Amino acid sequence: MDEKFKRRFTSFCNSLDALAEAKQRDLSDSFVLSGTSAKFSITFDLAWKVMKDILVQHYAITGFVAGSPREVLREAFKANLISDDAWMEMLKVRNELMHDYDCEIVKEHCSTIVETYIDLFYEFEETVKRLPVAR
Repeated sequence: MDEKFKRRFTSFCNSLDALAEAKQRDLSDSFVLSGTSAKFSITFDLAWKVMKDILVQHYAITGFVAGSPREVLREAFKANLISDDAWMEMLKVRNELMHDYDCEIVKEHCSTIVETYIDLFYEFEETVKRLPVAR
């Protein structure tokens, strides 16, 4: 893979580690909630872009050239980069959080982000690390 992929994947890993700090924080604190929301959105965006890089550069899958997150997630699932429908739910949550100006939406989803989505991100990270292109 090229340098752009490596930088993006490193950014994803770093963002994920920062997001995972939410597991040790007080999720009732509004500052922590807004930080968790922001880090989740950034981590999700980096994840689907890493998926797109892999699909295009490693698998030569280009039928989704528009490359919306939904299309990329579908192709990533077919290519076994991700193994759970929860990624589509993650996309829905990320889209909702973009319009969360008073932390009400993140309050609804915070426990799922911390208890489920972080683990899915780490599963994806491990999948990518096992790919020959990531070495």
